[in-house]
Amino acid sequence: MSGARRREELPHAPQHALPNGRSAWGKALRSHAAWSDKDEFLDVIYWFRQIIAVILGIIWGVVPLKGFVGIAVFCLINAGVLYLYFSSFQQIDEEEYGGTWELTKEGFMTSFALFLVVWIIFYTAIHYD
Repeated sequence: MSGARRREELPHAPQHALPNGRSAWGKALRSHAAWSDKDEFLDVIYWFRQIIAVILGIIWGVVPLKGFVGIAVFCLINAGVLYLYFSSFQQIDEEEYGGTWELTKEGFMTSFALFLVVWIIFYTAIHYD
């Protein structure tokens, strides 16, 4: 069965596409994008946090970084990068989304848990005897 035919037979899952055909990620990577849907922007914040968590978890596990210093630096980088993203890169009005604190904590605990899991797995796999 050809790939084109298989795609036709599968039910179409909702795409994260905008009416003009651009994806939410394409919009997220453009500076000063206009966000008509607040949930879409919050989804982008959430998934950026997850990406940061995986990357930092791998780095911390390989380095090997241990203890409170690793956790504190993760928290600072995670919050700082996302703050710079929505305040400087996107230049959104934070009050439309409940304020700076609401945007800063959006998806934070999930990303923290993911970071810990990735950090522990990589640290254990590489440095545990």
